[in-house]
Amino acid sequence: MTLEEYFKSEPHGSRKEMAEYLGITQVWMSQLIYGKVLASPKLALRIEKATQGLVTKEELRGDLFLV
Repeated sequence: MTLEEYFKSEPHGSRKEMAEYLGITQVWMSQLIYGKVLASPKLALRIEKATQGLVTKEELRGDLFLV
C-alpha cells in the first residue's frame, strides 16, 4: 500500500498527526505522500512502524530494501 492509499482511509488530521510523530513538517509529509521526495531509510522504517506495516519500507524505498 502506498502512503497516498493509506491516507485515503484515515480520518482528517491524520497526516498532521503522523508528521508530528515522525518529526517532519506537513509539507514534507505531503511531498512523501505524492512521491515528490523519497523517505530516508530511517524514515521509511519509522513510517512502516507508524502504519503498523500497512505501508512497508519496501514500498517506500524499494531501491534500498529488497523484497
